[in-house]
Amino acid sequence: MAQLVGEGLIETRPGRGTFVAPRSAPGATDNDLGWQSMALGPGRISSDALGELIAPSPPGAIPLSTGYLPEDLQALPQLVAAMSRAVRRPGVWDRMPIEGHEPLRGWFARQIGSGAQAHDIIICPGSQASIATMFRALAPPGSAILVESPTYIGAMTAARAAGLRLIPVPTDAHGVRPELLAEAFARSGARVFYCQPTYANPCGAVLTTERRHAILEQVAAHGSFLVEDDWARDLALDGAAPPPLVGDDANGHVIYLRSLTKPAAPGLRVGAIYARGAAFARLKAMRTIDDFFVAGPLQETALQLVTAPAWPRHLRALRAALRGRRDTLVAAVRKHFGIESLAILPSGGLHLWLRLPDGVSDVAIAAQAARANVVVSAGRHWFPAEAPGSFLRLTFAGAPPELLERGTAILADVVRQHVK
Repeated sequence: MAQLVGEGLIETRPGRGTFVAPRSAPGATDNDLGWQSMALGPGRISSDALGELIAPSPPGAIPLSTGYLPEDLQALPQLVAAMSRAVRRPGVWDRMPIEGHEPLRGWFARQIGSGAQAHDIIICPGSQASIATMFRALAPPGSAILVESPTYIGAMTAARAAGLRLIPVPTDAHGVRPELLAEAFARSGARVFYCQPTYANPCGAVLTTERRHAILEQVAAHGSFLVEDDWARDLALDGAAPPPLVGDDANGHVIYLRSLTKPAAPGLRVGAIYARGAAFARLKAMRTIDDFFVAGPLQETALQLVTAPAWPRHLRALRAALRGRRDTLVAAVRKHFGIESLAILPSGGLHLWLRLPDGVSDVAIAAQAARANVVVSAGRHWFPAEAPGSFLRLTFAGAPPELLERGTAILADVVRQHVK
């Protein structure tokens, strides 16, 4: 009955009963909504690529493109226990401080280390919201910002929605190239550089020690901010992740992001921004305008999750499972596409960056693979300007090993049909 009411097929009338809902008269025309296009004017931003990226795979498809853990790898038992404790905490359903729940802010600060304090942390509803907030707070509409090339689709979409101009800075297997970053700063006058120094999405690169210092020097020399998106810190697969760049920043040039969504579950939309000085004040003001605060039960659930003894055990099991899936997908890709197809063997994160043969369209491959029930992400969507080649982003987290192997074999057949 509730479902029928929700679908508008029946309606309840208190004191009278339940009735079939009125339906449109036969021959009635659809409402005319065409006027809205004229009123709204030209579209300013397209979220199609981002929407495709986060959409669930169709039933029966092999998901080789996802940014989230599948259910079998999520921290579901731990989350159930954490939420059960959280909702009974005194005051959890009341208003929260704009900056966030103080104990949770303290936990994020301890994770950053290097003297970070709870009062420098702002809790946000996930990393995507953090990125959007930072772009709007740090750069005025119409200004330029620098981004790695390739880089995260969600960051590019958020920047364009904020009215910003994207200036690409090429990367290689060792991260962004410092000499090209210096040139981009000088030519563009940009004051913000969005960077993923650890397990970059989509390519998996890790910024080397030598480049870390050079990048920070360039940012400081140009009086700019570096937005450090540390999305995969909990997903280190081969040893410990390198320390955050923010630990080497003494004068507030680095704005740091981290989220719990990736290692826990897609529904735990909790992340944090670390900033100091005037940047913190502007970010707090923007967060106030956006949605006041993150819901208390969600913040308390996150705190209960990460401070429980079961959390480190979950991370160890997760990393072991992801390591096995990564190795399976790497072996399958090298078997079907050759060793040279993978320039980077990622030591963390969720993705491989596959180079396709010259002359093969990544968009066409992704479309035909989808028709063969294999979901991949076309590489050109990850570039802020023209792509220097044809790539696919493949994700090893979304399927068990046997499906990773089968999906790669199907993908290879698709590519062979396009090779001239």
